[in-house]
Amino acid sequence: MPARKDIVTREILIGFWKVHILHHAGEGPIYGQWIAEELRHHGYNISPGTLYPMLKRMESNGWLKSTLPHNAPAHARKEYTLTREGRKILAFLRTQVKELHHEVIEEKYEGKTRKHD
Repeated sequence: MPARKDIVTREILIGFWKVHILHHAGEGPIYGQWIAEELRHHGYNISPGTLYPMLKRMESNGWLKSTLPHNAPAHARKEYTLTREGRKILAFLRTQVKELHHEVIEEKYEGKTRKHD
């Protein structure tokens, strides 16, 4: 059986990482090593073997667009920018994160509890 941390990473944290990536790509071009460092800053240790396929999937979903500098060698650093579709997804996710934060954090610390059916 996989370790609990592996299950949480696979089932939940990868979604958080994608939100971070979309957010930062919305601020300006990003590249893989930079986003890996940024995620580490937030306590997420993501390997290149996880990050780069994730960026590729996000690009194939139409959320990111990668570019290489003009006349760059094949192994040059790709820059990723947010696409129009990525902006729509990010706006949707911000609404969802706000609602989740309200329910999980604010209501808990305001002393409100609700019974769930």
